[in-house]
Amino acid sequence: MRQILTLTAALIALTLPAAAQDSFPVTITVDASKPTGPLKPVWRFFGADEPNYATMKDGQKLLAHLGELKPKQVYFRAHNLLNTGDGTAAFKWGSTNAYTEDKDGNPVYNWMITDMIIDSYLDRGVRPYLQIGFMPEALSSGPKDMPYRHSWRPGFKYELIEGGWNYPPNDYKKWEELVYQWTRHNVEKYGRDEVLTWYFEVWNEPNGPSYWKGTPEEFYKTHDYAIAGVKRALPEAKVGGPDVAGSGGAFMDGFLKHVVSGKNYATGETGTPTDFLAFHAKGSPKFVDGHVQMGMNNHLKAVDNGFKKIAAIPEHKNTPIVIGESDPEGCAACPGPQNGYRNGTMYSSYTAASFARIWELSERHQVNLDGVLTWAFTFEDQPWFAGYRQLASNGIDLPVLNVFRMYAKLGPESVTASSSAQLPLDDMISGVTQKNDVGVMATREGSKIAVMVWHYNDNDQKGPEANLSVKLSGLGKAKVRKVTQYLVDPHTANAYAEWQKMGSPQSPDQDQYKVLEAASVMHPKTLAPLTVTKGTAGLDITLVRQGVMLLIID
Repeated sequence: MRQILTLTAALIALTLPAAAQDSFPVTITVDASKPTGPLKPVWRFFGADEPNYATMKDGQKLLAHLGELKPKQVYFRAHNLLNTGDGTAAFKWGSTNAYTEDKDGNPVYNWMITDMIIDSYLDRGVRPYLQIGFMPEALSSGPKDMPYRHSWRPGFKYELIEGGWNYPPNDYKKWEELVYQWTRHNVEKYGRDEVLTWYFEVWNEPNGPSYWKGTPEEFYKTHDYAIAGVKRALPEAKVGGPDVAGSGGAFMDGFLKHVVSGKNYATGETGTPTDFLAFHAKGSPKFVDGHVQMGMNNHLKAVDNGFKKIAAIPEHKNTPIVIGESDPEGCAACPGPQNGYRNGTMYSSYTAASFARIWELSERHQVNLDGVLTWAFTFEDQPWFAGYRQLASNGIDLPVLNVFRMYAKLGPESVTASSSAQLPLDDMISGVTQKNDVGVMATREGSKIAVMVWHYNDNDQKGPEANLSVKLSGLGKAKVRKVTQYLVDPHTANAYAEWQKMGSPQSPDQDQYKVLEAASVMHPKTLAPLTVTKGTAGLDITLVRQGVMLLIID
């Protein structure tokens, strides 16, 4: 009778909606004796539309936090670095006044603001992923009656960011010379060895109407002349692109053909130097039945298609790939109910679940994944937790940044790991709304083992917690192992939740600010030591929905 009752209870639990259950069991297995290959730190790339925020108080504070993740191995990409203007920051805008012309049409170069931006990076352990663009006003071929700068603001249509800045040059030789002079200046100021570590690419999303108003061929020409300028100043520089929106479609096909076998517009030679290739991938959240439902399937499909496209070109099968923007959706500066996931732990759990599948897709396609760039930074002097896609609000780190702190603690070598509740890759590409994804990845570095676990669902709703039974093997001869836990969830390492508890103040005083800072920090917790028997051990632990956890077994 007891067996019948137990079976009946189990069947009822399977038929209940996820939110109606209190918990469900998950078995995690990790074998530290079975390496599966190196784990590249592809997560160490970040970026933003607004370059001038890097020189401001909160921008510099956040840059320091990024640089601490992996000093001198973190990269930052920014739009608008060559725009004409006084350097005042604004939504989806920035300027440096690097290039103007005198009354006779002669170039006037001014590197003061670009230096300030790059100095802000380098002083904090961050290096440039240097985007060459957009077009200075004096070089723009845009209509003379068109405003050079756009007047876009949150709530406006995305297409309204157009202006003279997104047109091809009116003089390609002057364009090349600008890029040459900038690169030469950087080599002189920062040193050849330093600049050789940077990435150089031209423009942003030239396959879409928002950022590029020329033809594909005009972009190839603009790209060739810019790359020629970089190479003339620093022949060994790392150059690539084209940072297309999505996998790039026919535009990317044409670009790949051009850089392999087309006639170089600047040099007349066959092909264009290409040390890395870049495309973008975005999800598509929507507001459904009173809550946000993420669209990770669209994000992963774009990655899948981008890898397929590059892997199909024999000459670029092994070329390093940077997903130059990889995010849950497309506009960091656009608020709205569908973007209400950003401040809390939906964003952090999405990041953990999506990065794991991007690593997996790179293995499936056997491509050389070099970087996955999170297009999120901070928006200076905006309302607290205003709903922009950012890593910090008014100098207070959001939960998502703690996931990158976890990544920084992973070792260089993956080991075998599995979870009874980790959804297969193809299911993730179809969408994560029916079942929860409780996934795992594990690494080792010497005798140290790192186990990262996340609990994710596309629906931003409460749900049952996962009762984890973690089974570890390959632990060697040690009889006792120390275990340290790092955790971010709706109640832990979550400044947004603490701000809500305060009553959501829009002008926190200095004491409240200190409390928010403390709440944003992910504190290590020492768990009960593991007793190791014949190289094996186990522990039981709970992970709530939208939680991400890292266990360090040392």
